[in-house]
Amino acid sequence: MTKATIALGDLAEKGADADMLRNMIHFVAQRMMEMDVETLCGAGYDVKSSERTNSRNGYRERTWDTRVGSLDLKIPKLRTGSYFPGFLEPRRTAEKALAAVIQEAYVQGVSTRSVDELVKAMGMTGISKSQVSRLAGEIDERVNAFLDRPIEGDWPYLWIDATYVKVREGGRIVSAAVIIAVAVNTDGVREVLGIRVGPSEAEPFWTEFLRSLMRRGLRGVRLVISDSHEGIKAAVGKVLKATWQRCRVHFMRNALAYVPKGQRAMVAALLRTVFAHDTEDEARRQWRVVADQLRERFPKLADMMDGAEHEVLAHMGFPKSHRQQIHSTNPLERLNAEVKRRTDVVGIFPNEAAIIRLVGAMLLEQNDEWALQRRYMQLEGLQSLSDNQTAKLSAVIS
Repeated sequence: MTKATIALGDLAEKGADADMLRNMIHFVAQRMMEMDVETLCGAGYDVKSSERTNSRNGYRERTWDTRVGSLDLKIPKLRTGSYFPGFLEPRRTAEKALAAVIQEAYVQGVSTRSVDELVKAMGMTGISKSQVSRLAGEIDERVNAFLDRPIEGDWPYLWIDATYVKVREGGRIVSAAVIIAVAVNTDGVREVLGIRVGPSEAEPFWTEFLRSLMRRGLRGVRLVISDSHEGIKAAVGKVLKATWQRCRVHFMRNALAYVPKGQRAMVAALLRTVFAHDTEDEARRQWRVVADQLRERFPKLADMMDGAEHEVLAHMGFPKSHRQQIHSTNPLERLNAEVKRRTDVVGIFPNEAAIIRLVGAMLLEQNDEWALQRRYMQLEGLQSLSDNQTAKLSAVIS
């Protein structure tokens, strides 16, 4: 007679019955989720009860990789709130992208860091090229859809900047520029519009990037905020024909380079008096006064100020409520710092596709977080910067 029960260990050793073990684990996991949801709802499936506090709303699929193979689970959804089983670990897109990049570097043997330790810390072993391809393909599909999406509406303010990472190219390790564009639309909402990877920040590179944004629908740009890179300035004038704002923080850094260390605090305080004024005319008058005061002791700084006045004070011609956010690239600098934090983990990327995968996934997550936050910029003054202002018709009394 066959025993009514059998030890799981004995069952695992039966090669022909390996599917049976997988089915049992699948059944137990699915039943555990059903019981959890019943507790959260206060009643069983399709049971009418006065104690019910919530109800189901279908399922979402999730693959669970186990020692006996991959299991396709159906995670119950709730009409109010959310549910995620404790035995599964939520995987954020950027974390999966980071794993894919590290795996790819591991397989190709191009990382200069302790990739083995990173892989083990993530709980991954036995990496194969097929696993890398499957995971990378999943990430690339989402990231490319995000980066190629149509850009709709008017975007009065555009921030652009670049950061550098290391990549292997033709057997050599070279620096690659990762340029990022962030903008605010007439609803005061901030979004990441796109990224591009290239060998340098030359004008043709910036020009092609801005044209790619235009092809996707970018329009209504009134002010572009960046550092004083000549390639950016030329590309902005050629493609967007918008006003260019030189980052005030970068300007201060460049200006103080002409001043001895012991006198930098004094000069910085003098320069800040320019930005304390509320109107554009007052700020420009003070700019010329400060430049003349510094001319005798610091002639190179004064000459720099003579050429940079219109660039640094461009934001003064825009609504006062927006000036704090548009006078510098600080919003983008914080994003770049997070990009560097993630990319430093990898060290050297195996190729440009890996850069796009990781940075794009990180920006996709950041964009989703911004969408859930309140408006980045006050609506006051934004509509007046739009190319398509809503026509106001006077009431007609019949």
